[in-house]
Amino acid sequence: MTECGHRIPLLAWRCRLRKAKEQTGNTNAKLKIIPIGGLGLIGMNMTAFEYNNSIVVVDCGLAFPEDDMLGIDLVIPDVTYLKDNIEKVKGIVFTHGHEDHIGALPYILKEMNVPLYATKLTMGLIERKLTEHNLMRSTKRKVVRPGQSINLGEFRVEFIKTNHSIADAVALAIYSPAGIVIHTGDFKVDYTPVFGDSIDLQRFAELGKKGVLALMCDSTNAERPGFTASERTVGKTFDNLFAENANRRIIIATFASNVDRVQQIINSAYKYGRKVLVEGRSMVNIIQTASELGYLDIPQNTLIDLEQMKNYPDEQMVLITTGSQGESMAALSRMAANMHKKVTIKPGDTVIFSSNPIPGNEKAVSKVINELSMKGANVIFEHVHTSGHACQEEIKLIYSLVRPKYAIPVHGEYRHMKAQARLVEELGIDKDRIFMLNTGDVLELDKDSARVTGHVPTGSILVDGLGVGDVGNIVLRDRQYLAEDGIVIAVLTLERYTGQVLSGPDIVSRGFVYVREAVDLMDEARGVVEETMDYCNAHRVTDWAKIKNSIRDSLGDFLWKRTKRRPMILPIIMEVE
Repeated sequence: MTECGHRIPLLAWRCRLRKAKEQTGNTNAKLKIIPIGGLGLIGMNMTAFEYNNSIVVVDCGLAFPEDDMLGIDLVIPDVTYLKDNIEKVKGIVFTHGHEDHIGALPYILKEMNVPLYATKLTMGLIERKLTEHNLMRSTKRKVVRPGQSINLGEFRVEFIKTNHSIADAVALAIYSPAGIVIHTGDFKVDYTPVFGDSIDLQRFAELGKKGVLALMCDSTNAERPGFTASERTVGKTFDNLFAENANRRIIIATFASNVDRVQQIINSAYKYGRKVLVEGRSMVNIIQTASELGYLDIPQNTLIDLEQMKNYPDEQMVLITTGSQGESMAALSRMAANMHKKVTIKPGDTVIFSSNPIPGNEKAVSKVINELSMKGANVIFEHVHTSGHACQEEIKLIYSLVRPKYAIPVHGEYRHMKAQARLVEELGIDKDRIFMLNTGDVLELDKDSARVTGHVPTGSILVDGLGVGDVGNIVLRDRQYLAEDGIVIAVLTLERYTGQVLSGPDIVSRGFVYVREAVDLMDEARGVVEETMDYCNAHRVTDWAKIKNSIRDSLGDFLWKRTKRRPMILPIIMEVE
């Protein structure tokens, strides 16, 4: 047996590699690393590794919409390059089960059906998504344990145990003829994890001794000094809070995917004799999946339904819910706004936010906290969370063990990646061997050289309801206009052959002014449209497009002068004989 018991897969991979070289005749090809998404932002993580006629994809995540993406539900990566090279794509391997790493999968699989490889819990969460989208039967899947390897074309991919805020997280060692690339995924070094073993630092060191071509390392916490606290520290905090609030109902909001956090809440609830209720669709789904797969240990008779809530006094209940990021439709937000059908916030309730706001969500979280406080709740939102991402000392540790030739910071915003680049320089890696990639860049590398040689088509595909990609920049711009200044519609009816106005113009306004208090303005606007039509008739303008443009220009100028607003103006012309 050699290298962690992988003799047979290793020999098979080498045999396949030798045959591929004989067929292609290309023994000096370079490895290509192509970020399809996920660089410079939080979410949408997806990276392609290409060598000759083989492509392996790592992760397939979504991002949540920015504030200016009005009405958009999700953002997924543009996989045009992968679709154009579908015959090369051997499969997608996953580092863990968070939405920013698996959430885009149902939409991408409808574009390109390829095999999936993931650890047990990650695959369980993926399969729930596939079931919802009726993709289970058509999708090939394989569960892989940490320590195992799989052969995909000219690549061999080894799964390495790591720690994160969700169980079954792994790093990936991607073997190619050009060398080994290690992709950490999202990770931290937790010596006392709630579930399972600690990160396999020994394997990172062994690979470092063999020689690692490049390290792609999580940058999310690269600005934070020191080490990330163990998840178990949060469990001690929960015990203290349960003791301090023994006579109150406790409501805890956290990330649905943080199974270890949920386990510790359940442990404290059981210790203090409380029943546990779960609210929020994603929370219910993940707890059900984790329980079925053995990643959650829920003592018998601890979990109850919301319908049973009336059978227990407040001090005997703890409610675990979604909404820790202030999402408007999440369970906690609906409770705070008196919109929840079954749970009403009472004076004296203790509400605990067991998470930190994701950048950009601070206002939404603050709003929910204020609403809860106004209802008399005791809100606790500090020191009840620990990150799932490595801080500076853990990043240094991984680099020191792996000793890569090239460094490629990934995950997080640009400032986070830049912070990691500075750390790497301090560790002695030359600046010209650190690559700050942009999404779509093609980095070609081997043991002798590395450089960005091109760019592939990438971007963001917007998901709005059932529509995928049917909303673009123009539609978003229109929505922005509507949100800022509203819409004014000018409706008139023309005689087909003479172009004479038979009825109208009627002016309809939405989101611009309150019409009942702006009768004079609407009358003047109607007069402007009438004057425009008189001008068009006098100059024999019969083309509808020109007439509409004239109405739009004249009415827009008038409204700007009168209100200093620029509503969207939509002329509607009907024609009768």
